[in-house]
Amino acid sequence: MRAKEDKQAITTSYTFTKFKFLLVSSLLVVILAAFLSRALPRLASLSLHLHPSTRQQIFTSNPNMSAYAKELEVAQLAVQRAAILTKRVFHEKAKGTVSKDDKSPVTIGDFGAQALIISALKANFPDDQIVAEEEAAQLRQDPNLKQAIWDLVQGTQLSDPAAESLLGGAIKDEESMLTMIDYGNSKGGAKGRIWAIDPIDGTKGFLRGGQYAVCLALMVDGDVKVGVLGCPNLPVDDATPLTGSMASGQTDEGSGVIVSGVLGQGATSRPLTTGALAGEKSISMKTITDIAGATFCESVEAGHSSHGDQAEIAKLLGITNPSVRMDSQAKYASIARGAGEIYLRLPVSATYQEKIWDHAAGDLIVREAGGAVTDIHGNRLSFGVGRTLANNKGVVAAPAAGHAQVLKAVQDVLSKK
Repeated sequence: MRAKEDKQAITTSYTFTKFKFLLVSSLLVVILAAFLSRALPRLASLSLHLHPSTRQQIFTSNPNMSAYAKELEVAQLAVQRAAILTKRVFHEKAKGTVSKDDKSPVTIGDFGAQALIISALKANFPDDQIVAEEEAAQLRQDPNLKQAIWDLVQGTQLSDPAAESLLGGAIKDEESMLTMIDYGNSKGGAKGRIWAIDPIDGTKGFLRGGQYAVCLALMVDGDVKVGVLGCPNLPVDDATPLTGSMASGQTDEGSGVIVSGVLGQGATSRPLTTGALAGEKSISMKTITDIAGATFCESVEAGHSSHGDQAEIAKLLGITNPSVRMDSQAKYASIARGAGEIYLRLPVSATYQEKIWDHAAGDLIVREAGGAVTDIHGNRLSFGVGRTLANNKGVVAAPAAGHAQVLKAVQDVLSKK
């Protein structure tokens, strides 16, 4: 009888111990789940301030948190290396130009920068398509121009060996350089992975020592996922206000930024360097409390945007600050950093179609910085219909909260024409 009671006591004790273990385990699971629900979003936010390769190592268990990390890093380094070449071209005064069919100026920097960027993309993403502005036909017919570009390309590299290695290193010979340039002949579209490149956006700004941008964007099934703008002549300080003097005669001192965005991950700014990527910080559009105090960015060339219409729109909105005119997607970068508020590109021709490489990176960066970008009809820019924005007319970019007011003013003015 005693043995039976002892056995029952042991069984009861064991059952109670097992119950306590399960209870404690359950509580630990609940506590851990609560902790992770709060910690993971913060870690994801923190990751935006880490080097991309570090982010990839930290979040390999959750692919959503490192989406496009490699693409972003390669794009930033490719743009940075290309910017080194463009600055060499300018300072060495090797600014010979050739004419394209559209009569816009092209520098040897365009060809060299495009070759370097495409080489980096092909080394890392060999199956991706590429839409780029330049083609090598002119170079195949002009040995002197080809040699000048090759001399620049083979002499341009990042000073950090690991960064240069990530980009695939140097292009091996002149023929490979021409092949790289011609890889940019994709027709674009709404299927697959397609990169859009403008090696020097704002060639006239570049030639006058003003604003230009090295532009690169990745589209997946017609949607822009990654955007990078290298702006060698924009101030490093994001808070520097826009002035008319930025349109020409800029110097290297205190200048040179890379502005980037990844869909759903925000936008960042970092100084341009000649080696590894510098530290980055988050950027955002300036909050507009009174639209009358805003500053417009517009194109320098009247042939790119209607200055007269923009003046009428400013008057309608009560804006008295003088518009700041600068070339290239540096305008997108500037308003994304809060240095200006509104960018308008108003149609000057009923038949002209904007090129996707002139807007893809900037459109994403502004949206990720808290802005809204549409055409003059209020439609999102459509990058999946080919090499042009065939479905859109004009561009209206502004902080999201004030975009509707700006768009209405644009429509009111244009409807009277």
